[in-house]
Amino acid sequence: MVRKQRSFRRTNVIGWIFASPWALGLLFFYAIPMFASIYFSFTTYSILQPGEFVGLNNYKDLFHDPLFWKSIYNTIYFAVFFVPLSIFFGVALAMMLNLKIKGMSVYRTIFFLPTLVPQVALAVLWMWLLHPNFGLVNGMLASIGIDGPPWLGGESWSKPSLILMSLWGIGHAVVIYLAGLGDIPDEYYEAAEIDGASWFQKTKTVTVPLLTPVIFYNLVMGTIGAFQQFTLPYTMTKGQGTPANSMTFYVMYLYENGFKYFKMGYASAMAWILFVIVMALTALIFVSSKRWVHYQGK
Repeated sequence: MVRKQRSFRRTNVIGWIFASPWALGLLFFYAIPMFASIYFSFTTYSILQPGEFVGLNNYKDLFHDPLFWKSIYNTIYFAVFFVPLSIFFGVALAMMLNLKIKGMSVYRTIFFLPTLVPQVALAVLWMWLLHPNFGLVNGMLASIGIDGPPWLGGESWSKPSLILMSLWGIGHAVVIYLAGLGDIPDEYYEAAEIDGASWFQKTKTVTVPLLTPVIFYNLVMGTIGAFQQFTLPYTMTKGQGTPANSMTFYVMYLYENGFKYFKMGYASAMAWILFVIVMALTALIFVSSKRWVHYQGK
């Protein structure tokens, strides 16, 4: 009995030793900064100075800040259009890449390669492609007699252009969809064929329902990622959010306040508002999932 206790203690000690780097990293780089930001959101902390306690003033000022509301509008606009489109095209592309044809591994590699490009390089590439005067896209449109839109140079086209650019990187989601498609038993399709189901009917009654757990996962992750949009618009506009702040996204404005204007208390308040919004949306998705997510065997 004594030997078993010693062995158990020794195993625990060894386990904690191996887990300590992760535990310390979680504590010092996530937990402590997270709880510190709660306090900072009630102060005038500016990184260079400790700041004074101002209560809810930062939150009150945010609700009277026009650029704050503009950044929320831009972010919601992006999320509302990008997330559904990424799911639709991701599922469609995964279904095509799941076909049993020769050379499919090559096609899968080709569609996944864009996700390996750093976002800064991707932004520079698309800035050239969508340049209103010298861009390749408008050049191709001009060759067939069509005047291309201003794309990133126009207020009404800037966010649709960003959505188009972001869809370039759905390869990660496609890999997950492919895994979900591979997990669907062939027996379901064989039974549907015996009943005389067409391709569309099999997709509607077998593929999509059994793929809903994967769609649910990508919906949650896509929504969280959409509200954290930063690198592409920041790189393309050099942090200015032009034209007419149509590319000023929430996290961009948060970053500007915290690290450009050194209004860290103000930025901390923005961070917690974003946290509440994302948590509320995530909870809403989880609650609604009971109605449309179907698991095998249930």
